Amino acid sequence: MKILIVEDEREIAQSIKEYFKTNGIQCETAENYDLALTKINNYDYDCILLDLMLPGGDGFDILKELKAKNKTEGVIIISAKENLETRLEGFNLGADDYLTKPFHLAELLVRMRALIRRKNFKGSNSIIFNEIVIDIFSKTVSVNDIKLDITKKELDLLLFLIGNENKVLSKSAIAEHLSGDMADMLDNHDFIYAHIKNLKKKLALAGGADYIKTVYGLGYKWENE
Repeated sequence: MKILIVEDEREIAQSIKEYFKTNGIQCETAENYDLALTKINNYDYDCILLDLMLPGGDGFDILKELKAKNKTEGVIIISAKENLETRLEGFNLGADDYLTKPFHLAELLVRMRALIRRKNFKGSNSIIFNEIVIDIFSKTVSVNDIKLDITKKELDLLLFLIGNENKVLSKSAIAEHLSGDMADMLDNHDFIYAHIKNLKKKLALAGGADYIKTVYGLGYKWENE
């Protein structure tokens, strides 16, 4: 999972980032309106945690921008504003959930995971693709009832591919998903080939079908044979 935290209070943003990191979730932060828009325009996220009162702009305008650009990220508003009118405006502009400050980080994590499950995997805690079973909570993968020894990056890659079945994903898109905005600092994306190769090998050794296809000159896609 890759999350964008749009929050100008650095202590809150950092506490969320550290708590999510201990749960295996990659987070990026944006402390003002302009930086948030830049990241949203340049990258894709699984979920955006959005404060409404930001330096340089308004969280509602970010929701409008997401809608105008047909972005599909789930959005959870995190705000000190707790009146009904604000909540309703947020939902009407496309927010998926609303959590009033102060909140428990454990509750935010549960809500975020539930939102991603609803959006990407129809609410299921387990993803089953033919002979492949992925348990999202335990972060385990089994093929033909054989448990794979799989790294976190390989699991993230597998989920990203399955969640975009039959879509061609460029190396840069995969690099961005696995490494966030650090991908811009990399000289090349050769590490993607290594992750793809290792994942394909592990799936094949357990008797899995060859779902990962190379689209030459473009990238990779997950295709059901």
